[in-house]
Amino acid sequence: MLPIGHGHLVSEARLISIVSPDSAPIKRLIQDARDRRTLIDATAGRKTQSVLIMDSDHIVLSSLPPSSLQVLRAGSQLSDEVFEEEELQND
Repeated sequence: MLPIGHGHLVSEARLISIVSPDSAPIKRLIQDARDRRTLIDATAGRKTQSVLIMDSDHIVLSSLPPSSLQVLRAGSQLSDEVFEEEELQND
């Protein structure tokens, strides 16, 4: 699970991409998702700094910048690897 801010989490396995919301194509993608009711706003009222594109056709808005989410994702993957190594050593 990837923390996306304000206590919200998304499944890393379902995540396709993390992008900035500044470009016109991403703004259209957000509006299309809003119209289709597949938009999830996890910003808690703050400015949208990143857009997460999920494999379920959902679009998730986060108030954390993409660089912060990437650091969190890398840290999460590292902790998963350490946990798996510990399990193998204990067996």
